Amino acid sequence: MMTKEIESNTKDDSTPFFQDDHIIWTRSERKRWLIILLVGTMALYSSRTSLPLVMPAVTEERMWSKTDSGTILSSFFWGYTLTQVIGGYLSDRMGGEKIILTAAVGWSLLTFWMPQIIRMIKDPHISVKFIALTRVIHGALQGVHFPSMSSLSSQHLLEKERAPFFSVLTCGSAMGTLITGTLGSQCLEYYGWPSVFHILGFLGVIWTLSFVRFSPKAERIRKKLIRKKFQRHLQYCPVLLGKDHMDQLCICKEAVPWMQIIKEPAFWSCVICHACHNNCYFILLSWLPTYFHDTFPAAKGWIFNVVPWLFPIPATFLGKWLSEKLITGGYSITSTRKIVESLCLSVEAVALCLIAGISSFHYSLMCMTIILAASGLHSNAVVVNPQDLAPKHSGIVFGLMNTFGAIPGFAGVYLAGFILETTKSWAAVFQATAVINVIGGLLFAAFGSGEAIV
Repeated sequence: MMTKEIESNTKDDSTPFFQDDHIIWTRSERKRWLIILLVGTMALYSSRTSLPLVMPAVTEERMWSKTDSGTILSSFFWGYTLTQVIGGYLSDRMGGEKIILTAAVGWSLLTFWMPQIIRMIKDPHISVKFIALTRVIHGALQGVHFPSMSSLSSQHLLEKERAPFFSVLTCGSAMGTLITGTLGSQCLEYYGWPSVFHILGFLGVIWTLSFVRFSPKAERIRKKLIRKKFQRHLQYCPVLLGKDHMDQLCICKEAVPWMQIIKEPAFWSCVICHACHNNCYFILLSWLPTYFHDTFPAAKGWIFNVVPWLFPIPATFLGKWLSEKLITGGYSITSTRKIVESLCLSVEAVALCLIAGISSFHYSLMCMTIILAASGLHSNAVVVNPQDLAPKHSGIVFGLMNTFGAIPGFAGVYLAGFILETTKSWAAVFQATAVINVIGGLLFAAFGSGEAIV
């Protein structure tokens, strides 16, 4: 009778599975966590893109050069790089929801107070250094978000559910940038640039309070009650589900096999390809408003800050559909990841080469839209690859990948500012970015894999 009861529960999807201290989410919990994490990612990216949006206005007020602007924009990624691995490591062992919540308090408040920080010091040289330091802290706080979400996905979802779940969460980056472009542009035009930070920072605070209400205490109580009720039945789960299936349902407490990971070409092709794509994405994320402001000063800000960011969201779902179609059609996960990523990087490279020689606002807007739409495919290829390569250590592997992936954030974004300062040429920036995209695509096509390496 007990065996039948457990078997019934496994088919129900209303009762979680257990092993050690962790639970697989039920269908209703997956929906709730998807919503709360998606909204959190939107708030995070709204906060991240607030300064790039107002940079032309702030630069004019503070009399910064392009190099100063590049220093401040890129400084965020110094901090972002520092906390990727530690964020994944702590999430794998303490729970991603705790790390996300702790960091969210900090980056929300820093965003809200950014106008006061920018205007605090009058001397322009000292001010640039102080703001850059603040942006390093801001980046460090935001750096734990995606590794923590990757860890949560691996801890609380079955293997087949992880990639689709995580790829939808990455839509929050485009949606958050879209909020900045729409709401932020209106605030900038009618109320001045400080209002952008106040509004977007306040949204982050509201989400943080909602997360507190939704997550920690209620989840601990619920898990304790369910565990107490079903702990005597757990011994039957390996028999009914199989040991391999049960291994997918729990967090891994074993030591991270660092040497086994770093000696694999598949891991490094994933890391380098991610860095090459991020170079393109972070440059556009940081410099797109300035590019249109400098090149087409008569253009409306709400157009170029909104239109390109409308398309990564449907492109992400298109990439999800394409991945599922390829897999069900008989392609391996390895081939699927390579096809989707190659499509992403090649389309970006072609559009970057085209925009370098265009002088029309409408065609430039079209090319920029195509580039950002193609970036949505990346979420269904390399971004979910750590969960393919190391399902038991995906949080820390994603953190390691994102650490290297964030290097273009400070190197590429700063270098773009330096090139603009010395050559006054946007074409040089776009052409160099296209070459880097091609290199990343070729490496992943040659050495990438969708098979577990640990």
